[in-house]
Amino acid sequence: MSVLCLVKSVAERALFLWNNDHIENLIKQNRRVILPIIFPALEKNARNHWNQAAHSLTLNVRKIFSDVDPELFEACLLKFQEDEGRDEEAKVKREATWKRLEEIAISNGASNETVPIPYKAVLTTRPSS
Repeated sequence: MSVLCLVKSVAERALFLWNNDHIENLIKQNRRVILPIIFPALEKNARNHWNQAAHSLTLNVRKIFSDVDPELFEACLLKFQEDEGRDEEAKVKREATWKRLEEIAISNGASNETVPIPYKAVLTTRPSS
């Protein structure tokens, strides 16, 4: 059995828990704790999961949360989008820093000189916690 088959199986089984009424009711009762934790994974799966069954099950789970508590769902969606924006900003800064470092290395590569890199430039590229 391949790793992809195992991953698919685990994802499907986790999502199939929602077919159990008792489990679904427990999750609904504790949605304020559970949804913020699982929302990023749900949203990423809903956007582009490679397995059609896992993708469909994810959309069903997402809809359940959206129907049960639309305000909580919207709050989690907004936070997810904000986090995505911050991640994208950090990625752009990181890529710009690497590009600048490559340019410095290329321009000074022939001379074998040691080139000091401004400490501030390195600090500004680290993602915020």
